[in-house]
Amino acid sequence: MTTHLQVRGLEKSFGATEVLRGVDLDVAEGSLAAVLGPSGCGKTTLLRVVAGFESPDAGSVAVGGRVVAGPGASVAPEKRRIGVVPQEGALFPHLSVAGNVAFGLARSARRRSRVEEMLALVGLEGFGDRMPAELSGGQQQRVAVARALAPEPALVLLDEPFSALDTGLRAALREDVRSALRATNATAVLVTHDQQEALSVADTVAVMRAGRVVQSGTPAEVYRHPADLQVATFVGEAVVLPAMIRDGLASTVLGPLVVRGSSAEGQRGHVAVRPEQLVLGRDGVGATVRQAAFFGHDALVTLDLERPGSTGGVVTARLHAVRVPPAGTTVRLSVTEAVSFFAAPTPTAAAASAG
Repeated sequence: MTTHLQVRGLEKSFGATEVLRGVDLDVAEGSLAAVLGPSGCGKTTLLRVVAGFESPDAGSVAVGGRVVAGPGASVAPEKRRIGVVPQEGALFPHLSVAGNVAFGLARSARRRSRVEEMLALVGLEGFGDRMPAELSGGQQQRVAVARALAPEPALVLLDEPFSALDTGLRAALREDVRSALRATNATAVLVTHDQQEALSVADTVAVMRAGRVVQSGTPAEVYRHPADLQVATFVGEAVVLPAMIRDGLASTVLGPLVVRGSSAEGQRGHVAVRPEQLVLGRDGVGATVRQAAFFGHDALVTLDLERPGSTGGVVTARLHAVRVPPAGTTVRLSVTEAVSFFAAPTPTAAAASAG
């Protein structure tokens, strides 16, 4: 696929604080990329540099093959053809819904049909005459998406647009927004700290940490093959166990496990097991059910191992909701598939990572 957004070596500091430290990012044409990371990792600053609201200290940004920021290039934000959807819509309160959607259109293009088309696309057909104050938070975000898409931008940037909404509404709205982006074949970047959001709606996920993209790939790749232990524990839940590679397997308190990653004999490190990779059956190590957290379709079950080793003896398994044994039940626990192995860093590597 053709790369539509290309970010190379992006650096940005505010005073003595380094925020972006050589960010590289590729987003394919017509796709939705999620930039996922904790607060303070630099993801919003990255978005602002791409939009043109901040100037990079080094590196470059190209949209559709056109360099908009970099050595010898600094295109004004309004000339980049980039639509932005902020966290809370930021609608113009004195304009109607239709007026907000039409705001970014050139006068010759301010046709009622285009506005109506965009409102229908986001599920607000017939809302054109309403004022922003008459809308719910979710409806305001839909108007903000319609406003961003109306001028047919080269790129759409979404800055945690669902974070202020309740869980049920957030899930429904992000699916509708994803459908609207696909319907217009828009290329988009979603900034979020919500792992479920990133994994469920994006075509690619770029995980940021301390001003760098540490892994980028499809949601399945990032979840199933995390680049390091920090990615494994940040992107979804993980049971982390000390391990030693012996005879091509990782020796752990859950028994010998088939691993991905290094297979050097005698290597110490950790394995990361997803809770859904733990199953109860006739084989495996002994454990006792301590408690279960019920989520409707599934449950997270906390278990005490019979032989705790150095883990503290507590692990968590994700089970189908109808198969959850009661507290106090003695079970056998095993791992269903290969898990990720991360070698223990050398003292030099550990010091570099901490910096």
